[in-house]
Amino acid sequence: MREIERIRSALSDGTAVILTASEFKRRIAQEDTISDVDIVTCGTCGVMSGTYAVLSVPVASPGSFLRADTVSLQGVPAIPGPCPNERLGLVDLIVFGTAQADNRYGGGHLFHDLIAGKDIHVKVTSAGKDHETDVTLEDIPFARLLSTRSCFKNYSAFINGGNEPVKTIFSTLSLAGNASEATVSGCGEINPLENDPTLRLLSPGDPVIMNGAEGRVIGTGTRSSTERPNISVHADFKKMDAMFCGGFRTAAGPECITSIGTAIPLVDRDVLASLCVMDKDITLPVVDISNRQPVGSDYYDRVWTGTASCIQHHPWRCQNCSPCNARESCPVDAIREDGTISQVKCFVCGTCVEACNGSVYEGNFGTIMGDKEIPIVLRQSDRRRAEILCRKVREMLMKGEFKI
Repeated sequence: MREIERIRSALSDGTAVILTASEFKRRIAQEDTISDVDIVTCGTCGVMSGTYAVLSVPVASPGSFLRADTVSLQGVPAIPGPCPNERLGLVDLIVFGTAQADNRYGGGHLFHDLIAGKDIHVKVTSAGKDHETDVTLEDIPFARLLSTRSCFKNYSAFINGGNEPVKTIFSTLSLAGNASEATVSGCGEINPLENDPTLRLLSPGDPVIMNGAEGRVIGTGTRSSTERPNISVHADFKKMDAMFCGGFRTAAGPECITSIGTAIPLVDRDVLASLCVMDKDITLPVVDISNRQPVGSDYYDRVWTGTASCIQHHPWRCQNCSPCNARESCPVDAIREDGTISQVKCFVCGTCVEACNGSVYEGNFGTIMGDKEIPIVLRQSDRRRAEILCRKVREMLMKGEFKI
């Protein structure tokens, strides 16, 4: 407790030394001193299916309808309730990040558009009559984002050992057979749970950053285990930043991008030991998509060391395909009509590299499984964006907007 108070005091007077996880790891790799470091900020950004929202949405004037039978937002189906709000013209609802309006727009897209301040069309059916309106996040008095599970300490890489391609949420173009390609998730050594594997500083009630907004840890999430823990968190929609969330289209429908950040104070040697984890130390289980059974393992340095941090664009190679496979396949709509890439939207996932027949888009995404050298064709986590989140957490600490 004395060390925590010392660090809090250093934060207050502006003398605290705060490093992002990547900066801290570089010091370790270069054998530089770390004795002056007070806090390390960690972050992860990726597809996290267990994200959902609880909203209280004004739809019509009081007395307009008894209670909602069905409700949708931008075509994304939601679940009305649990409170019926009888005759108030107000609908409490739950909408899942994996709910789908169609195969190109889902709950994750809806969350992003709400946070970005866009108009959202709401349709309520009650007793056979439709009630429709447009709202923005400012019109919604209660908006909270939660997760059933997020920020897994260890994800799995997926391959397809069968003969036929498989449409799965772990691919964007279907996962080719004969173990010829792999897809991966997880931000490795900068992930909060890799740096706090026992959840010592991520217990129920502890502060956390969700999509750029301060929230709280609820507890462990579904499918959490001692070996592969994850957490459940919540935060206020209205304080979030749209760049840290969104929709991600897969071969099996839209999924939800969520970001989680945290700050770890160096209070003792146990915390320091956990913070020293490196990509080369973190196991990456490899699983066959057909039965979800392990077929091998590798390490996260194969995913993140020396691989692409951005996509290279070579417009002179363009064959003017119509439609453009890369643009049509991009899971986050990052490719513009002229073929250039929106760096704000780009997830550096690798889909365009695989989809383009002319090699207009280029990036090294590495291989796994040692002598088999199975190429990684898709990353469903964006380490570049997670690095930005780490820097944002540091900035929030320095401004007093986030507390340890």
